[in-house]
Amino acid sequence: MKLNLTWLFLLTAVSTSVQSGTAAIESNSPAQFSPSQTNRILSITERAEQIRAQCIQGKRCICGKILKVLPDGLVIESGYTNLLRSPLDRSWLLPGTVTASRATNLVESKEPDAVCIGLVFLSDLPKPRLAKAKQYDYVILRAFPAGEYSYTSVGDVHRIVRRFSYKLEEAVQFQLKMEAAKTPPATVVK
Repeated sequence: MKLNLTWLFLLTAVSTSVQSGTAAIESNSPAQFSPSQTNRILSITERAEQIRAQCIQGKRCICGKILKVLPDGLVIESGYTNLLRSPLDRSWLLPGTVTASRATNLVESKEPDAVCIGLVFLSDLPKPRLAKAKQYDYVILRAFPAGEYSYTSVGDVHRIVRRFSYKLEEAVQFQLKMEAAKTPPATVVK
């Protein structure tokens, strides 16, 4: 898995460079990278591994009520710890008819797999077996931090919440994209 992720980022870096118009590659000769570009590609790979480790360390248990269903994910009020009881913990999506309440005076720990508290956005969801997620249904998932998410809650009220992804690779890619948007792309020379 680690090797596949490394090649993915290497290819993404080269692809981004080629697509940005900064690459000059002759059709009869292979691309040559300068030492600084090679170091940049290696640093991207190293950074991806750092982000991956941070995502694993920041993994949280999202157990809560769906407040809003959006095309790219769910806004969830997390902290419903009594959803973690058996037999409810056998499914990631529970109907709104389940009896559950939000825990009071609960503080989120910084340990991996800690229960997440507060409003969060959850993306890259597993495929539901029977029913689609609806507002006021409940969710129980382990998810990885993937930056922030901005949405409009009621009227013109704009909110920014923590973003989590069900898939580790998606969380890493999202954070790398956010960082890449802040830095200029690598160049390829002949």
